[in-house]
This record gives sequence, C-alpha cells and structure tokens, in this order.
Amino acid sequence: MVSLNSMRTVDISHKLETLREATAYGRIKLSPQCVEKIKNNLLPKGNCLEATKLAGIYGAKQTPFLLPFCHPVGFDHVEIDTSVGEDFIEVTAKVRGIARTGYEMEALTAVSVALLNIYDMCKNFDPQMVIEEIKLLSKKGGKSQHFETLEGIKTAVITVSDRASKGIYEDKSGKLAVEKLKELNSEVVYYTVVPDEEKAIEKAIKEAIAKGAEIIVTSGGTGLSPRDITPEVVSKMAFKEIKGFGEAMRVLGSRFTPKALVSRATAYILPDQKVVLVLPGSKGAVNDYLTLLGGLLKHALDMAKGKGH
Repeated sequence: MVSLNSMRTVDISHKLETLREATAYGRIKLSPQCVEKIKNNLLPKGNCLEATKLAGIYGAKQTPFLLPFCHPVGFDHVEIDTSVGEDFIEVTAKVRGIARTGYEMEALTAVSVALLNIYDMCKNFDPQMVIEEIKLLSKKGGKSQHFETLEGIKTAVITVSDRASKGIYEDKSGKLAVEKLKELNSEVVYYTVVPDEEKAIEKAIKEAIAKGAEIIVTSGGTGLSPRDITPEVVSKMAFKEIKGFGEAMRVLGSRFTPKALVSRATAYILPDQKVVLVLPGSKGAVNDYLTLLGGLLKHALDMAKGKGH
C-alpha cells in the first residue's frame, strides 16, 4: 500500500520560464460507412470533426484536473487538427507556451479526449471502433533541448570561507557542488576550502587549472561585507564576464527571497578558456543555481573555445 504522505508533484520552482511546445498524435479506426456519415455531417449529434477539435481544446485545458501529478500550467496556444481516411480518423494536437515545465501531457490529453469524442458521437453506428494509438510526436524547449551534461569535462570546486577554512564549521555548500557536478557526469579533479583572501583564491584557481579543470565552481564570498571578494578576485583574472548567468541567478533567487538581489553571483571566462561560476555560499543557492545553470556550462565552455552557438 502506498502512503498518501509519500505522494508529491515534482518540484519545478528552480526552473526559469522558457518557450515550450509539444505535439501529440492519435488514430481511431472506424467502419467506412461511419466515416462517410462523419464526412457528410449525418450524425445526430452534429458535426463530429468540429466537435472533436473543440473537445481536444477542452481536454488540454482540463489536464491538471485529470492527472493528479501534472502541474497546472497555462499555455498560450493549442491547435487541434483532424485527417480523415477511408476507415480511420487521425488527430494531432499541438500545445505551445512559456512555462517552467513541458506540455506533453496537455498534448496527449487533448488527443485522447478528441478521440473519445469521436467514439462517443459514433458509438451507435460503429460499436467495433478501436482507438489504435496515442503517442507523443515531439517536444521542444526546456532541459531536453537546451541542456547538456558535462561528460568528459574536468571540473573543480573551491569553497571560499574564513570559518570553513579554519574548521569552525563543515563546508556543506562546496561538497554539494561536487555532488551536483558529478550528477552532470563531470570528473571533479579538485576540491579545496580557502579563506576570503585574494592570494588564496587565486592560488586555488590556478591549482584547479593545473589539475586539468576546465570549469571551476566557487562557493562563497558573493555578499557585501568587506571580506566578500570572490567576484573581484576572479574578475581580475578573467577575460570576459558571463553576465546572463548572474542575472538569471538573481531572477530565480528573488522568487525565493528578495535578499537574493544583493548577491553578486556571476560567471567569468578566463584567458585560457576556462569557465568560473561564482556562487553564493549557501547549500540552497548552490543546489538551485547549479540545477538552473549546470546544463548550460558546456555550451559556455564551447563558446569560450570559439565553437560558437
């Protein structure tokens, strides 16, 4: 028996809204005689094809009420098309919008309800109807389209904290960053904890590069206190700043707490074509921001190497 306490939807609060699209397809087999009635608009319940399109739109809108774990996200466009053959009708549904999760379930539900509408309107004339298939044709946007793993790429983690470097408390954010990078299939070749001192930070970055790291994640030193100097240190070593990463982190972080707007988290490209992602020192920030940006680090690295978009 499954406990109700264990049921939950997937947490998508860490995602940014992006343009997404999904297309689904379905097919129902009918007798040629029934198809002729549909084509000639002879069904007692009215125009089957037009009603089917309308039912598909209703189906897309009702998806989160039918599927308990489907997020109630709005969409900006839904389109239902039908194609009539000698003994079948095909239905295609396309759902499009800007959201934090995809629309595949909305598209599949739209097709399912559209086919059920055909069944309902024709059941008195063709009890042998068969819904033959329902499938997803395509989905665009979000993680599946834009994100890549870090397989084959060496990475490093540097925690910048006076107290953690002295052993006053355990470095949890840096260790979490190591775990997140491994989840992205990268090889973490270097990990260290250093105080909030310019020379120590510079030395750690150079040591990470010497170990072969192409992507370096720092944690800590992004606040406003006199000792918070990580962005300044890395910027002195850098060739370019990846401003969009910092902007995205503050946009996402401000959804959880307005205090995220005073964070100076950002990212840089070093002259030797290495990427440094400068993160705050909290576990929550490391988790959310690496979840958000981890799949884009390879693209940033490729661009730094001149490979373009």
